[in-house]
Amino acid sequence: MDIKVRIEQQLNEFPVLLYMKGTPDFPQCGFSAQVVGTLKQCRKSFAYVNILEDEELRQGLKEYSDWPTFPQLYIGGELLGGCDIIVEMFESGELQNALDGTEEG
Repeated sequence: MDIKVRIEQQLNEFPVLLYMKGTPDFPQCGFSAQVVGTLKQCRKSFAYVNILEDEELRQGLKEYSDWPTFPQLYIGGELLGGCDIIVEMFESGELQNALDGTEEG
């Protein structure tokens, strides 16, 4: 299956999806841990994909999103950004508003 198709299927399946290093319980980098903590403070559920387990997906996401680093948070299939952007959005209230607009979560 084409990597772009796989990514689009994942984004369509999950209203809030975090591509991260590790898992929410065991993040493998500080930035991923920070985004997980921020999402948990919003009290909304989210899906995740550990990009360390799939090198093809990891590289494909960089091209798909035109965003070179991880984590990458998507809401409604749209990339919001990485750690710094998510923290800024949380502090301004924008993240909660974006999450409140999802069907699940």
